[in-house]
Amino acid sequence: MTQTETPPPHTRFRRRITLAGTARELWGARELVRALAERDLRARYKQAVLGVGWAVMTPLLLMTVFTLVFSRVARVDTDGVPYPLFAYLGLISWTFFMTSVNQGAMSLATNLSLLNKVYCPREVFPIATLLVAGVDMLISLGVLALLFAVLTTAPAVTSLWAPLLLLIQIAFTLGVALILSVLVVYLRDVRHLLPVVMQIGLFATPVAYRLDSVPEAWRLPYVAVNPLGGVIDGYRSAVLYGHAPDAALTTTAAAGALTVLVLGYLLFKKLETGIADVA
Repeated sequence: MTQTETPPPHTRFRRRITLAGTARELWGARELVRALAERDLRARYKQAVLGVGWAVMTPLLLMTVFTLVFSRVARVDTDGVPYPLFAYLGLISWTFFMTSVNQGAMSLATNLSLLNKVYCPREVFPIATLLVAGVDMLISLGVLALLFAVLTTAPAVTSLWAPLLLLIQIAFTLGVALILSVLVVYLRDVRHLLPVVMQIGLFATPVAYRLDSVPEAWRLPYVAVNPLGGVIDGYRSAVLYGHAPDAALTTTAAAGALTVLVLGYLLFKKLETGIADVA
């Protein structure tokens, strides 16, 4: 019996990924990212009667439902903060995550014809969806400012912590979007499962209630798995309650988000070479 001969090790294809090389390549493709985001924005709101008003429709409707259910029926304690404000602040973060992940997961599958013709870093497609969701979030922040005025409440000075929390939120969201975008190409069933997971995620994340509802012993492990929980709690502490975000929760959320981003990117780069074959 003879053994099957394999290619010599030095002839095998080896792909080396470096942080500097990746950053340089993405920077070179920045115009493509901008063009993709602009195209998606135009396609989303073209011929829509409400136009960009749809960007705030989801968080506003959910805020109304949550106010009726969790404020009047479940009576969630917000420590004196008007519940609509409490809920809407959490919904802005959740809507950014949900839109980025939903659109990012489909970004490769819906652009297969383009990415098979044009060479570019494949990750530009999910990154562009984050830009589109970012525009929606900016519009939603305008409504948040109106809510502050209507409810005669002012954001606290500690809101200056918000950019740090935003970085954690973006890192986690991009990591999840990268993982799902490449998985959808290989496993089309994922796109059918995603809406269900998103609905469960909305109630598994402290959007309508406080993070304090999670038992203290489980709070750090929970935030490590779901960094959005720590991010939303941090936003509320900084913007509504005038406190700096909890250091342990924020650090854990940052570590969890960075882990998801790194693992997601490595998985994406490992599987992207086979996208053309699967398509």
